Amino acid sequence: MNAKANVGGQAVIEGVMMRGADKVAVAVRQPSGEIVVDVNPVQSIGDRHPILKKPLLRGVVALIESLVMGLKALSYSAQMAGEEDEQLDSKEMALTMVVSVVLAILVFVVIPTWSIKFLSGVLTSTLALNLAEGVLRLAIFLGYIAAISSMKDIQRVFQYHGAEHKTIYTYEAGLPLEVKNVRPFTTLHPRCGTNFLMIVMLISIFAFAFLGWPNLLERILSRVILMPVIAGVSYELIRYAGKNIDHPWVKAAIWPGLCLQKLTTREPDDAQIEVAIASLKAVLPPDDKAVAMAVPEALRASVAVGAPEQATLQEKEEAAAAVPPQE
Repeated sequence: MNAKANVGGQAVIEGVMMRGADKVAVAVRQPSGEIVVDVNPVQSIGDRHPILKKPLLRGVVALIESLVMGLKALSYSAQMAGEEDEQLDSKEMALTMVVSVVLAILVFVVIPTWSIKFLSGVLTSTLALNLAEGVLRLAIFLGYIAAISSMKDIQRVFQYHGAEHKTIYTYEAGLPLEVKNVRPFTTLHPRCGTNFLMIVMLISIFAFAFLGWPNLLERILSRVILMPVIAGVSYELIRYAGKNIDHPWVKAAIWPGLCLQKLTTREPDDAQIEVAIASLKAVLPPDDKAVAMAVPEALRASVAVGAPEQATLQEKEEAAAAVPPQE
């Protein structure tokens, strides 16, 4: 049996982004009901600089690259879904990322570490103060997730998140990528970004607990500086968990993240699963048996990597009807 390609994904507006070994695809269902698939080549900076593939470093690289690709995918999906007139250009995306990072530091670093000063008269131990800060940070994070999960538009994104997980599970199980095969799988996946964020939060509680209690600026800087290290460690744990899910201690370690995914995923409908399938098929190797539908040469140009044209799922199905299905 051929080894399965390593794939991951992200829910976007009315669609799903999937990343394979050398391609990234965004499938979006348009208001007309058609599915458009945008496929582009992708090469990690780690391929050009092998040192960045070393443990800990590769986690930071993966996080940054995921943020960049995710923002591009969200911009594209918003345009295809009819929510934006045009995609963000490079400067707009850079500005959006900077603002997002600053807001994240403000909400999850500055506010918790500043707020705990009001407990300094009650908690005299620096260890207790740092632990209390970590618990407050986790509470803010969980409160944020719970708040957005109640929003109608976000719930649709979370349905696509569930479709992404189910489709990847189906592929990993070696089943043909068809709705009937995808439907039974769970929406909770150990390699999910939600798991990653939960592990980051938990590790940071214990890592920051032993940093003492200097002035506010030093506390903020120490947490910002150490965050890439914590992200690197968290990434390695997620990688290990994905390959050793049957180990009891691994199940215990990822359990909090799986519980959190009950907030960030929803059961998708068949139409949403179709979108996730279209996205995953677009990044798989052409000879992968999970790709149940062969794409004729005449159509291939419209879905080629980097091609400007868009091929709808309906067009693919009509073209595939002229050729026998793969075994």
